[in-house]
Amino acid sequence: LLVEKGAAYYCFCEKTESEEDSGNFDRAADPCRALSQEEIDANLLAGMPYVIRQRIPQEGTTTFHDVSFGDITVENKTLDDQVLLKRDGLPTYNFANVVDDHLMGITHVVRGSEYLSSAPKYNLLYEAFGWEIPTYVHCSPVMRDQHNKMSKRHGDPSYEDLIAQGYLTPAVLNYVALLGWAPKGERSEQEVFSLEELVDAFDIAGISKSPAIFDIEKLTYFNALYLRAMAPEDFAKIAEPYIRQAVKNPAVDPAAVAALLQARCERLTDIPEKVDFFDALPEYDVSLFTNKKSKTDAEVSRNMLEAAVPALEALESWTQDSVHDCLIGLAESLGVKNATLMWPVRIAAAGKQVTPGGAVEICHILGREETLRRLRLGLGKL
Repeated sequence: LLVEKGAAYYCFCEKTESEEDSGNFDRAADPCRALSQEEIDANLLAGMPYVIRQRIPQEGTTTFHDVSFGDITVENKTLDDQVLLKRDGLPTYNFANVVDDHLMGITHVVRGSEYLSSAPKYNLLYEAFGWEIPTYVHCSPVMRDQHNKMSKRHGDPSYEDLIAQGYLTPAVLNYVALLGWAPKGERSEQEVFSLEELVDAFDIAGISKSPAIFDIEKLTYFNALYLRAMAPEDFAKIAEPYIRQAVKNPAVDPAAVAALLQARCERLTDIPEKVDFFDALPEYDVSLFTNKKSKTDAEVSRNMLEAAVPALEALESWTQDSVHDCLIGLAESLGVKNATLMWPVRIAAAGKQVTPGGAVEICHILGREETLRRLRLGLGKL
């Protein structure tokens, strides 16, 4: 049909298959554009191999409209006579996608801005067939930095990689939706969107012409927001497998550990290293007991633990409230600030300078026997 309309022509020139696929051809050097019907028939009768090329007008311009970039006009002389059908009779992508989109009733073609240069040739095909031209939406690429596109080959993460790295699907969706697109109107300042809100707020006009830069720190920020907004029981459920990677002791309640983590967790994969001390007391240096802000040094810490061990031993029940009241009351009776007592207790119980949760929560989760064992070990260090 395109050949009959003069929108395509038989090309019998010797070309490599790769050139056929890419469509690169200098029309000025192609004598097949000017072949008479008699010459074409003779070549076909002789069984000469051929491709079908699109006949691009040699003069004038072609204009197409893109939602993001507006009207774009190109000179036809800059376009190549791309291959539509290869020698084996199979269509090239650039031909097949036009036919396929039309047959499927595609109304909007959304693709990367690197395909802007192909749109004029597609338009000429639609016009030659007499088909309605779809709405074009060319999106700028997501970049690793100012100069390089994201690439799996160069180590940039896929969606599956991000999930494996401890990011939540809703957080990834929320962040990626805001790459190269911005909400308008009353939602213009909004950052956090549910999927339903994104659907409601989305407008093609909000797509940016400028490339967006993928910022893993910004995604981590979004992920932390989503983790902290979860219902505690939901967070405990998704956190449990990560807690159990580090805490094998069945006596440790993962839900209690999760309660400490939720406000302090940015990625699920951060969890194991934050809670491994619940399973086994790590080796630590006695210098951790010295803290200027808490007004503790080795001597002060030894005095605090010497007082804390018998006070905790005497507790009738081991609950978070009873441990809290015991330690707060002990600090008051010793005439010291709470932090002066809590710092050495926490260091002895956890063996880490930074922990999710304070001394009271950690002691409660460890239980009476393990807490007292660790406090005695700390006292021995001092």
